[in-house]
Amino acid sequence: MDLPLEMSGGGDEGVVVLLPGQLRDLTGGEARVHVDEPADTVGALFQLLRATHPAVYDRIFTERREVRPHVNVFVDGADIRWVGGLETPVRPRSEVVVIPAVSGG
Repeated sequence: MDLPLEMSGGGDEGVVVLLPGQLRDLTGGEARVHVDEPADTVGALFQLLRATHPAVYDRIFTERREVRPHVNVFVDGADIRWVGGLETPVRPRSEVVVIPAVSGG
């Protein structure tokens, strides 16, 4: 049985999700999760991620299925908060980066 997500590697047509160090313990230490199953939007992509890595999903999203305020998500360098939210399109070979917000004083 093939799983929709493969850790580091995968085909040329998938999407790579890059995760910060704080989430890597939830992926067996992997910084890159390759999603081979097609997804048209970043929201659909994260639903695929949720199927195999629910703890990662729960750290990125609230119970209302919104990206947590202290988490930033970029698709091919664009912050999804400004380009369509969870409806932001993803293409084959897109790179999705999850970055925790940095604050301090």
